[in-house]
Amino acid sequence: MKTVIEAHKVDGVKVCRSEEVHVCAACGYDLDEVELAADTCSDCGAPLKLRKSVSVWATSVPKAGVKTWGQQ
Repeated sequence: MKTVIEAHKVDGVKVCRSEEVHVCAACGYDLDEVELAADTCSDCGAPLKLRKSVSVWATSVPKAGVKTWGQQ
């Protein structure tokens, strides 16, 4: 199952875009919401243990010409 949270602002603070993917640890099968509630994988039949992957995207880049940390 893939869950994507788009970048947004909360009280003026940017929250980065993120993506979570849940798959069966035994076979790598991409599970949907209904299958997550089960105790066995619907693809391989193994007891369900999840493997979770999280990706985060940067939402801003410093302006050109601005000194970066460590520059004089």
